[in-house]
Amino acid sequence: MSTTHATLDALATQLRTDLATREFILLYAYNGTGKTRLSTAFKEIGKHNEGEDPTRDTLYFNAFTEDLFTWDNDLEGDSTRVLRMNIASRFFDGLEEMEMENRIGKLLSRYADFDFRIDYETSTINFSRQVHMEGEEPAIIDNIKVSRGEQNIFLWCFFLAIVQIRLDDTDDTGPYSWVKLIYIDDPVSSLDEHNAIVVANHLVQVFRESSKTLPTVISTHHHLFFNVLHYEFRNHFQGNCKQLLLTSNRVDGTYVTQPLKGDTPSFHHVSALTELHRISESDTIHTYHFNMLRVILEKTALFHGYPHFSACIKRDGNDADGILHQRFVDLLSHGKYSLFEPSEMGEETKAYFRTILRGFLERYQFNPALFSNNPEETPIP
Repeated sequence: MSTTHATLDALATQLRTDLATREFILLYAYNGTGKTRLSTAFKEIGKHNEGEDPTRDTLYFNAFTEDLFTWDNDLEGDSTRVLRMNIASRFFDGLEEMEMENRIGKLLSRYADFDFRIDYETSTINFSRQVHMEGEEPAIIDNIKVSRGEQNIFLWCFFLAIVQIRLDDTDDTGPYSWVKLIYIDDPVSSLDEHNAIVVANHLVQVFRESSKTLPTVISTHHHLFFNVLHYEFRNHFQGNCKQLLLTSNRVDGTYVTQPLKGDTPSFHHVSALTELHRISESDTIHTYHFNMLRVILEKTALFHGYPHFSACIKRDGNDADGILHQRFVDLLSHGKYSLFEPSEMGEETKAYFRTILRGFLERYQFNPALFSNNPEETPIP
């Protein structure tokens, strides 16, 4: 049975209540639904700023975690590139005494071939890599700037090392004893499928190898990541994991959660199509709806074995190659405006949106009762 939440704060409060009886909550939601904002609302509820010593209870990993690290690219010398840490955050509590380099290094070794060094005096991280040249001895290149994907893996291992420190602190006297809850939001957003599997497996392994657990929420839009976590939690924690599908109602601003029993977020595409059809018949279509449409086109293309979503766009008589409609989807499903600024489409763009969606529904025969205005005719999945 689905549950409607008036605000993300209300949903975050409910998740905290659920964690009193479950060790884990695994939550699936589309990008743009509000996952990052939900994680922020969740941790804000646990903050108490009264007095001289503010307290909090949530260790979180989300887009804001990345912002605790910034690159200094040495624009003058163009040689000494380092990643700076904002040590004002409690995320870096007890950094030096906990031997973070050794802890992170053990975790990082299964993902990457670069090395790193933490300078605790300057609060910077230096990266290096060994390179092999034909006919020469291996050489170490220092002060390198790692790729965005490598950086994300490093930050993930940094976070996992902190989780391990907290789980190992059985008497609650360590630098992270303030952590009572964990919230992890989409750690695989920029990883390939192989690493998504490894990250999911590795995360559960960290919990399995500990003598204690901490109530944890994990939210994601990644099907494969969700799938692997489902089986890992089922096999190693006797099903002590609540699974939810999160959707947002753009009309009244509410958020809806419904239980998920299986290993994939079932019927999410049907729910999204129903929403898009309803929107297309109204006069209020926003640019972010092209994001929802593109996701459905991409998943359909994968299911049918096509290399690109354009194969699922019905060709217009005046556009034999479907290039025009593909360009609309391409352009209007990119850019921050499409996710965070609910700007309404112009009339011509609305017409293209309706044409593309209608062509898709004509080509792929979904049950027409799904799009009926009569609720009694609509089947319940």
